Amino acid sequence: MEEGILRGVEVLAAIVDTGSFAAASEVLDMSPSGVSRAVSRFEARLGIRLFERTTRSLTLTDEGSRFYAQVLPLMSELEECVSDASQGAVKVRGRLRVNVDPFFSKLVLGPRLGAFLDAHPDLQLELITRDDLGDLIADGIDLALRFGHPQPSTLVARKLMETRILTVASPAYIARHGAPAKPEDLRRHQCIHFRDPVTGRPFAWEFHRGSKRKTVQVSGALTVNDGATLYSTCLAGFGIAQVMCFTAEAMIKSGQLVDLFPSWSDETFPLYLYYPSRRQLPAKSRAFIDYLATFL
Repeated sequence: MEEGILRGVEVLAAIVDTGSFAAASEVLDMSPSGVSRAVSRFEARLGIRLFERTTRSLTLTDEGSRFYAQVLPLMSELEECVSDASQGAVKVRGRLRVNVDPFFSKLVLGPRLGAFLDAHPDLQLELITRDDLGDLIADGIDLALRFGHPQPSTLVARKLMETRILTVASPAYIARHGAPAKPEDLRRHQCIHFRDPVTGRPFAWEFHRGSKRKTVQVSGALTVNDGATLYSTCLAGFGIAQVMCFTAEAMIKSGQLVDLFPSWSDETFPLYLYYPSRRQLPAKSRAFIDYLATFL
């Protein structure tokens, strides 16, 4: 409905509820003459007369009664819709769809979701795990979590954290092939390439120490585009891999993986949160973002 029609219906309902133009003016915070003008404009718009007015009485005309009876249920439904939308801005409820990197979802996010869902029993969470960001708006996605630097887009991109890049191998690989002493030694080793989902090319093997940077051209028979496969093949002793400290730290502490160059591990990789608009972020999205901050 147009704004003028909505205002006319609001004035009509106030007059019927209060029984007079003067009383309706107090409810609507308008002058009595303003209420009278609003009714006249509304009657002109509808092409009917809504009220029979005398100095002593005010009643709806037959046309006014029929119109009011028809529009009242619609106004009630509209009020319910407005109330429901307003509640969604302050109450954590409804369905939240989050696009997440598959490996991050499995290793980091999945084990921590129980506490979040327990805290918000009226929320339905749907995780969509895939390698690419996709079209959040077309796909109906509320939030997305992705490692890597953001590409130009209309999306809001908010950096949540940075994690160091480590070069690791399993004890089994080191037992068979020995451990490289420096990054340049990797040219003689089997390295597992990881494909950049944005460019489609394998990530370059970079090594950072403070302000120093070096890139090593490595070789290897295997290229993967999935974090779980990268870790599983590295853990099995097939080759050396570059991984994120955030996801590998527990494996290194347990001895499953060995950090080969701790003094060359200053390169960092960011984790970004994406959402379609920075205006009026729903309560469900704000709650999820706040929860991420408790462990990232």
